[in-house]
Amino acid sequence: MHKKDTSWNAVAPWYDTLVEGAGSYQQEVILPNILRLAGDIKGKKIFDLACGQGFFAHKFSAAGAVVTGLDASDNLIEIAKKSSGGKGVPHFLTGTAESLPKELITGSFDLVVCILALQNIKELDATLGGVARALSAKGRFLIVLNHPAFRIPRRSEWGVDEKTSTQYRRIDGYLSESAAEISMNPSKKESAVTYSFHRPLQVYMKMLAKHDFSITRLEEWISHKTSESGPRKQMEDRARKEFPLFLFLECTKGKI
Repeated sequence: MHKKDTSWNAVAPWYDTLVEGAGSYQQEVILPNILRLAGDIKGKKIFDLACGQGFFAHKFSAAGAVVTGLDASDNLIEIAKKSSGGKGVPHFLTGTAESLPKELITGSFDLVVCILALQNIKELDATLGGVARALSAKGRFLIVLNHPAFRIPRRSEWGVDEKTSTQYRRIDGYLSESAAEISMNPSKKESAVTYSFHRPLQVYMKMLAKHDFSITRLEEWISHKTSESGPRKQMEDRARKEFPLFLFLECTKGKI
């Protein structure tokens, strides 16, 4: 049986435009928050795990960090390298999170970041083990996830109670782990697919503890968007402020 390519290779140009585009969540929500929480990174060694087309890697590099980016999609890595203007900075590699290249398992990185990618990686145990080996003593691992309590593929959706003028979040399942095939461009008949792996919070907590990480900070980030004028604007905007899109975790290597 032919194995499906779920590395985002087939949608690399589309994804690059999505992330780099004005008003994207990456631009407006994640970038300012991740730079704030990373702190002073000048001269620090950063490993951007599942870096995609290098959007965040280039921002870290511009702030003075020494950055290495890794992604399973060679098409996205090619875009990342082109954005570097042939200078080789940041340094980009093709490879998988589950089996990191030996040059990355050095115990010398000050910071590892994984932004909106850990939920798309099947082998969580192996991935976190690799991250732990890549980090220096007391190094930090910064994770941004689609919020696992509210954004569960195939098992969560928006609903509206017209009587109370309330938009609510319906959750049909949470504690059970699940995998969902996600069409990257549903409007096309032949669309590339990837997988999203839902895990409840306790799975992440237990697996991080297994690999000797201490969770030292947690934040929940909401959408920056607002609805256009209409009868549901007020309830939709209120719901955006109540149900976070993203979960941020700062994990420090070793016991605190």
